[in-house]
Amino acid sequence: MPIIAAAVGGGLGLLGSSMQAGAARDAATTSANAQLKSAQIAAEEARFRPVGVTTRFGQSQFTMGKDGRLKSAGYTLSPELLGYQDTLMGMAGGAGIDYLSQAPELYAPMTGAATSLFDLGQQYIAQSPEDVAQRYMTSQLDILAPQRERQLAELRNQQFQTGRTGLAVGATGLRPGGGAGLGATNPEMEAYYNAIAQQDARLAAQAQEEGQRQLAFGTTLFGTGADLLGGYQRGLTGSLAPFQGYLGAAGDIESLGQQALSLGSSLGGGNTASAQALLTGGTNAANTMQAANALNPTASFLQGLSTNQDLTSALASGARNLFSSPSYSSFNENVPGNFPTTYFTPNPNARNQGYGYY
Repeated sequence: MPIIAAAVGGGLGLLGSSMQAGAARDAATTSANAQLKSAQIAAEEARFRPVGVTTRFGQSQFTMGKDGRLKSAGYTLSPELLGYQDTLMGMAGGAGIDYLSQAPELYAPMTGAATSLFDLGQQYIAQSPEDVAQRYMTSQLDILAPQRERQLAELRNQQFQTGRTGLAVGATGLRPGGGAGLGATNPEMEAYYNAIAQQDARLAAQAQEEGQRQLAFGTTLFGTGADLLGGYQRGLTGSLAPFQGYLGAAGDIESLGQQALSLGSSLGGGNTASAQALLTGGTNAANTMQAANALNPTASFLQGLSTNQDLTSALASGARNLFSSPSYSSFNENVPGNFPTTYFTPNPNARNQGYGYY
């Protein structure tokens, strides 16, 4: 009895589970189809639908295929802008390119001047400041020598005529550095030689400054040469400016014509917000209905019956009484006389056990 009851309950549960699985599968299929349809509607809403636009500067053109997709897009400049652009492009390829190609030759003298300055600067800085000072001192003394000789001759002649040649005063001792002091002489001669000594001291100081100035000047020549080379490079680079200016202006005109294409593209860009709303709404609706469609009341009823022990016991008892009734016979043709012949008509083709109800 418990085995039959378990078999009855299991059968009802299996039938209910099978029916519920079928309902869930059908609900999932319905939900998937609904979501796919929502996606198709959203994609159609977001499809690119460009609009032809005409502005003062140009006109846009869009070509759509039979499938509704964009095949080609373009724009046409207005006749006025096209004329301006042709003029600018002609100037870019004429005066702009000509100047660009002639620039190296035009600025070539700057490189030669820079080279000369470098050579001259090298000559100036090749001498030390001391050598320059000595050369300066020598050249200045050579200039002053004739004048000093005339002054000395005039002074001696004057002293000879006045009889004061033998007067000698003003001698000094050794100098701190070890050099000889001033010799004794008369006041006029002393003044003369003192003036010469002071003048030589000033020349010596100027000679030192001259040596420093020459070194600085030589360095400046190098800097000037470098500036010339930089000017050469700037000249070559600047020679590209006219060409770039003409070409840039032509490009600006092209941008004005592209405005029509940009406007048409932006107007036909599709409503992505609406498309997203449609997709989200359709998906949510499909998910909501999936749970309801997956519910099968009959399957739930059968599964509930399978857990009812009283019902399964009653069904099991009825089945047992049915199978044990005299009107139900089990036979085996190999066992003669197993059942009354009045309830059984043998089947000559039967080779296995069978059941018959009469």
